[in-house]
Amino acid sequence: MTAPFGPLPDPGRFAYSAIHRRPDYHWPGGKRLAVYLGFNLEHFAFGGGMGAKLGAAFAEPDVLNYAWREYGNRVGAWRCLELFDALGLPAGTIANTALYDHCPELLEACLARGDELIAHGHSNADYPGTLEEADERALLLHCRERMAAHAGRPPAGWLSPWIGESRLTPDLLAETGYRYTLNWSHDDQPVPMATRDGRGLWAIPYPQEINDIPMIIARKLDARAFADMIVDQFDEMLEQSERQPLVMGIALHPYLVGQPYRLRHLRRALSHIAAHREALWLTTPGAICDHMDSLFS
Repeated sequence: MTAPFGPLPDPGRFAYSAIHRRPDYHWPGGKRLAVYLGFNLEHFAFGGGMGAKLGAAFAEPDVLNYAWREYGNRVGAWRCLELFDALGLPAGTIANTALYDHCPELLEACLARGDELIAHGHSNADYPGTLEEADERALLLHCRERMAAHAGRPPAGWLSPWIGESRLTPDLLAETGYRYTLNWSHDDQPVPMATRDGRGLWAIPYPQEINDIPMIIARKLDARAFADMIVDQFDEMLEQSERQPLVMGIALHPYLVGQPYRLRHLRRALSHIAAHREALWLTTPGAICDHMDSLFS
């Protein structure tokens, strides 16, 4: 049997591009580093479905892990919002629409702060990557319509629960009116994505390393180490941004970083970033998308 040694399959959504060979540009105000908080607000079904786990789950109802995750909506998120307010930091609120039935006042508080609302499926108890095309389109439309009814405008951006994409997700996002996706973590700059009808869709960098779920749950880092990662990432990217404009996202889930002992370390890391605010564009993914459209559309 002759082995196939040709090109490997790829997504077909973007061409390879080395970061040091791209056109140069600036963020608003001549800034070089854009920093945003991706604040994930999620709701989970009781008695079934997916979800991060603090401890072993033997059977449903899984009271231990359900209650641990629910702490984020009842306590942790409010503590995080207090911290963001104290430091004058905007946030991109990445939200399940199931929260409108469960704790609408939490989403109302984010909207009152002026934060961007970003669609994140209906519930993180579900994995949308295996949906048929019609069902996935219906989910995307549902999230836009539910958020528009609350915020007065539809969300511009999308993050799939568990990054669950089908092969058609970017096409369906563009066709249902979304302007950017956070699913792809392959770059430090926004990247245009090809879609089947040619409509524009940006991939805005969303972190899978500076992200509390993979770091704290999967790699078992403590809060001090995660905060150190944020600081080290920021300091290095601030230096690198002298050569190219960059985007640094910080992905946070309040049932993790809203725990008091972790919040103390998050405060240290975000205070370090806020102390450099004159050198930064502290922003949201939607504002990054708007700026890219102004430069390249």
